[in-house]
Amino acid sequence: MKQELKFKVNGEERELWIDPKTLLVEVLREELGLTGTHWSCDTGACCCCTVNVDGMAVKSCSMLAMQAYGREVTTIEGLADGPTLHPLQQAFIDNWAFQCGFCTSGQIMAANALLNENPSPTREQIQLQLDGHICRCTGYNMIQEAIQDAAKRLQKSKV
Repeated sequence: MKQELKFKVNGEERELWIDPKTLLVEVLREELGLTGTHWSCDTGACCCCTVNVDGMAVKSCSMLAMQAYGREVTTIEGLADGPTLHPLQQAFIDNWAFQCGFCTSGQIMAANALLNENPSPTREQIQLQLDGHICRCTGYNMIQEAIQDAAKRLQKSKV
């Protein structure tokens, strides 16, 4: 029997009727068409499906969609301001912090949660936040440098 799910996704109120066993990643990708959230391992081990739920980094393949009832979910698509990329997205481009891009959205969303909580993280704090995020294409140094660069950009934009 389907249940009503009401939540906010990327700033927009959404109402859906879903099977209570449906995962959040399934709702985002299949019901809402937000395919920037990737689904890979089915176990929560790779972190490609990371989104922000009430500002916290969450593996959407490990969360039932009904657990998001009444909450705010932000996906990679929700970071940009129209055609203007979020500083994290731009920093990943400028610092060559991706190659194939499959894991990038999960890393950016994890970094977004970190920077919202700690606007000036150390390299060790960034490493801890990205623990478990698997990237098979690029070096993790460029990813960490991109996050540090984004932190500086965000601090400048607040001045």
